[in-house]
Amino acid sequence: MPEPLATKKVSTCRLSSSTSATSGSDESIKIGYVRRAHGIKGAVIVRPLTDDPARFDIATQLVTDNQSHPTVVIATAQPHKDGLLVSFEGIHDRNQAELLRGTSFVIDIEQRRDLGSGEYWPDQLIGLSVVDAAGAQFGIVADIVTGTAQDRLQVQGDGGLFEVPFVAAIVTEVNVDAGVVVVDMPDGMAI
Repeated sequence: MPEPLATKKVSTCRLSSSTSATSGSDESIKIGYVRRAHGIKGAVIVRPLTDDPARFDIATQLVTDNQSHPTVVIATAQPHKDGLLVSFEGIHDRNQAELLRGTSFVIDIEQRRDLGSGEYWPDQLIGLSVVDAAGAQFGIVADIVTGTAQDRLQVQGDGGLFEVPFVAAIVTEVNVDAGVVVVDMPDGMAI
């Protein structure tokens, strides 16, 4: 697991979606899953949960949560409108591919990539206090909502759940060690 990040003034604000969702144990991370079979030659549509495209390179061996296929080796992979179109060695027809539906691909937590400046694993942020510059608490980060335009912190406050855009203009500081996210909420933004 990466070392905890020190206090950072946030100049850019990015969550790494790469290998961030746990898959049932604290030691393994889900990096993608099979959505469905595609065609008649054993291909599947994979939804990657990683921002590291090399995880799905040809000849890569993936560990799965499927007891019938504990590992698979990628034979082909290409972009598809619903994720990645992938075929695996030894899977040659639709019936075999259908048995992979819902199969997740996992890595050990130590295999996560190194983070860049201003990047955080979602699991580093969940549970942190959300405060303003004066230290007044708004709530606790309950979850992360990933989006195409921006990611958002889902915060549990006294009045219920609300979302805070995870952008540098609003999130001014992240201090994982101290357990706080400092925000500068714009006027009119409901909490």
